[in-house]
Amino acid sequence: MKIWSMKIWTMKISLMPAYLIMLLPICLAQAEEIGSVNTVFKLIGPDHKIVIDEFDDPDINGVACYVSRAKTGGVTGALGLAEDTSDASIACRQVGPITLPDRVASRKADGEQVFRERTSLIFKTLQVVRFYDAKRNTLIYLTYSDKIVDGSPKNSVTAVPIEAWTKEGAGKN
Repeated sequence: MKIWSMKIWTMKISLMPAYLIMLLPICLAQAEEIGSVNTVFKLIGPDHKIVIDEFDDPDINGVACYVSRAKTGGVTGALGLAEDTSDASIACRQVGPITLPDRVASRKADGEQVFRERTSLIFKTLQVVRFYDAKRNTLIYLTYSDKIVDGSPKNSVTAVPIEAWTKEGAGKN
């Protein structure tokens, strides 16, 4: 009996690094919080809110994305234990000249993750993936929430037509 419990204890300790890695926030692109609005007053802890974050596509200069998402407040939200809802919206825009890397232009990078943020302690994340529509010369960004056990059909999509860029700003030459 004692040997069996030692084997289980050893197995739990050997799996601990994997659990710790899952707890770390994973971000491909660094998000900058632009602002937020409170949606529900909480007597103890921060209010529930909608947060707007901005991130630049890590592989394509000239594209900025804005994601709005729900953030749970209260005591569990303050401690990082709350699970945020799957509600999110995205808008991406061309903010400079765009040159596509070969792997994007050839569509080998379709579905590539460009942003990821955890929305619960371990099991749920908000993700943004990128696709390229060569026929229309347009980048498409899709945001969705997923869970290890059960994903969410809630999603949002935005498209960035790639246009010529002048020194004065956006627009065709």
